[in-house]
Amino acid sequence: MKIKVCGLKDPENIEAVAALKPDYLGFICYGLSPRYIGQLSAESFKKIQKNIKKTAVFVNESAEIIDSLIDAYGFDVIQLHGDESPEFSHSFRDRVTVFKAFGLDGNFDFGQLDNYINKVDYFLFDTKTAAYGGSGKTFDWEMLDNYKLNVPFFLSGGISLDNLEEIKKINHPQFYGVDLNSRFETAPGVKDTGKLKQAFDIINKQTITDEIRS
Repeated sequence: MKIKVCGLKDPENIEAVAALKPDYLGFICYGLSPRYIGQLSAESFKKIQKNIKKTAVFVNESAEIIDSLIDAYGFDVIQLHGDESPEFSHSFRDRVTVFKAFGLDGNFDFGQLDNYINKVDYFLFDTKTAAYGGSGKTFDWEMLDNYKLNVPFFLSGGISLDNLEEIKKINHPQFYGVDLNSRFETAPGVKDTGKLKQAFDIINKQTITDEIRS
């Protein structure tokens, strides 16, 4: 299972989290988020190992700004967390890997994902909120049984040390990774590396067990 740590903005904390060797590091490029990267220097990214995918998170941003930030920071992945269309999402696939995020609640219609097939590389399922994520709240994970497409997905929204054992029980062929954010913080945008290390140990142990079974 892949691990993405999202919502970093402090240079020293970025370096410390990168040392834990996540698969993806996420940076919020949405000005209304308390985890907005602001004027974070591209210099802060130079110590991130090349095998860690630098991921930029956008909400209904223009193509011009997305392109400019990909160039400025060398992002490997973009995560589109707003109302971006399949065509808009697809327009970046020749440059970066594309995640399309969706906020889920009890009324979510998985049928709307059909138009994104072959337009994006991964889906990310988060808890639906007015703030586009970072709420620390979970949705009903049993809803994932209704997802029938072949596009792999990340699970986000309220993941913590308290519910990682429940996540290990999710048995879905397209469950690809977890997105760790607000439940692993000492302040918005500053991660608790001690808690993250515990989570990494739990997740990596499960991944090894699954590989042995397969």
